[in-house]
Amino acid sequence: MECLFCKIVAGSIPARKVYEDEQSFAFHDINPQAPVHVLIIPKKHIAGLSDLRGHEEEKRLLGHLHSVASEIAREHKLESGYRTVINTGADAGQTVFHLHVHLLGGRAMAWPPG
Repeated sequence: MECLFCKIVAGSIPARKVYEDEQSFAFHDINPQAPVHVLIIPKKHIAGLSDLRGHEEEKRLLGHLHSVASEIAREHKLESGYRTVINTGADAGQTVFHLHVHLLGGRAMAWPPG
């Protein structure tokens, strides 16, 4: 197993866990870009959004990851707003090639990003 996030899910690399269920795992980013910066990942290894093929199971998984983000945002009292981001590919800033949703909040976000 070479994937950093797969190792985190397996427990061989420690992480500050925020949430876990049968399909997903969420943990605090080690290089936070906002006061709240949580990564929500599928337990199943998927390299990135571009690897999905539109199967119903994949659609449900993406919806689930965002539902988890919403639940975590509520728990962190991000009522004034938060952002979810999925970087896809190196040019978009993806550095770990395991699909993940960034949940960012706790400060005002600028637009456009990047």
